[in-house]
Amino acid sequence: MTPTSHETSTRFQRFLLPGFAFKAVVIGGGYATGRELAEFFLPSGTWGGLASMALSTVIFSLACIVTFLFARQVGARDYVTFFRQLLGPGWVIFEGAYILFIVLILAVYGAAAGAIGAAIFGVAELWGTLLLAVAIISIVTYGNESVERMFAYVSYLLYAVYALFVILAFSRFGGEIQAAFSRDTAVGNWAAGGTIYASYNLIGAVVILPVVRHLTSSRDAVIAGMLAGPLAMLPGALFFTCMVAFLPDVAAATLPSDFMLQRLDIPLFHLLFQLMIFSALLESGASSVHAINERIAKALRVRRGMELSHRARLSIAIALLVGCMFLAERFGLVALIANGYRALAYILLAVFILPLMTIGVWRLRRDQSIPVEVA
Repeated sequence: MTPTSHETSTRFQRFLLPGFAFKAVVIGGGYATGRELAEFFLPSGTWGGLASMALSTVIFSLACIVTFLFARQVGARDYVTFFRQLLGPGWVIFEGAYILFIVLILAVYGAAAGAIGAAIFGVAELWGTLLLAVAIISIVTYGNESVERMFAYVSYLLYAVYALFVILAFSRFGGEIQAAFSRDTAVGNWAAGGTIYASYNLIGAVVILPVVRHLTSSRDAVIAGMLAGPLAMLPGALFFTCMVAFLPDVAAATLPSDFMLQRLDIPLFHLLFQLMIFSALLESGASSVHAINERIAKALRVRRGMELSHRARLSIAIALLVGCMFLAERFGLVALIANGYRALAYILLAVFILPLMTIGVWRLRRDQSIPVEVA
């Protein structure tokens, strides 16, 4: 696939779109509910938590820069091409682990959407899950342009809701927030928390490879990668700042976001926040399904010289979502994968981050790779 030219790629597509897409995976797959913020950052205290988040931001940006540079150098717009170039025959290890990862997260997203539907409208959880599945299908069916429009529109909603939440929280609990920062001077094990959290979420840099088609130079890749970290973590840092007003109780809450929204006691905003979480799940779920579609599209293009049709994208999305959101839970596959989730995460790190920061960086410096078309 030929990279998009300067004439047809906007600055938004080159500089902001990769970061918006990366943000979708990080927020939708993790801290939208606040649970990951409580798990990885609150134990370090207020200032330590912010330091830990800053470290995660730096790690995200560095990894995204190298990922985008390497992807552009080897002509990779899907994860299979990327890992065949990075790992050679070892690419199959990544794909196996990645498929299990997708099964798990789509099942989790479906369950979360069901819970949101039940909480807001009092309907059976099945309806919320179905709504998310239909929304994902309607977006990924039409390929890259549809997915990229979703990233833009949902990003505006997400950043606006987080900004409004901060304003409301400071207006109601500003004194408690200031007091929490005033009395906390410890930083705890902030470096470990930030490193583990970043490593756990870096898979997002590979999931969003289809959007790097707009990068037209190494400079574009560096700028997009630098922005990806802050775009992903800024909402989390703002939300974390508000969370500290409710220490230590908020740290033990199953859903810290709901814990705080109940104390704000603004029903309309509570509904808006739940809509934002649903939109974040939509972004992340659509990213994951789209990555699979693009992997199949590349294989079809190389082997048969054909493009993947909208009907085929629709069929793949339906099969994937039905299998992950409905059947996997019923047959116990989700529990099976979840039990080995930590091992799965370590495998993904071992076959992505370590090779990327060694082999990938070495190849970038040597500049010996030639873009190739592989299935």
